[in-house]
Amino acid sequence: MKTYQIKKDQHQEIILKKPGKYLIELVGEGSSVDIKGAFQSSKSEQMTLEVIIHHRAPHTVANTLLKGVARDNSYLRLKGKILIDEDCGDTQSFLTERILILSENAKAEAVPDLEIKTDDVKCSHAASVSNIPKKHLFYLQTRGIEIKKAEEMIVEGFLTI
Repeated sequence: MKTYQIKKDQHQEIILKKPGKYLIELVGEGSSVDIKGAFQSSKSEQMTLEVIIHHRAPHTVANTLLKGVARDNSYLRLKGKILIDEDCGDTQSFLTERILILSENAKAEAVPDLEIKTDDVKCSHAASVSNIPKKHLFYLQTRGIEIKKAEEMIVEGFLTI
């Protein structure tokens, strides 16, 4: 497990580039973090990303955005957890997980989780797993773009973080 610690009054931006387990700890008062990650699984690949955002001090802020694309016969799992300790009030933490499935045989899971042990927090999570809407592909095709290229363009825009 890869661990990051954000100390008092420190701000950090973390870009996750590889699947695996990550622990991001906000250990100092006034610390903040932006966490971003974009992943693609293809062929028969099995890919899991697990992120724990642990608020261990008050007055902390975390924003997490995880995106993924599952193709072919692959499996993609995005699992995020926000954990806020006791006596860590005035904390804000937001987790978003979005996955596009590009094949009938691809599988994906978005698993957000919250564990809040104190009051005075602003916290939320959101998750979605979907296909590219056919009307989006159709629109690009009416502009003379072939379907494969249209799909590539949408995926590229989707994965931008």
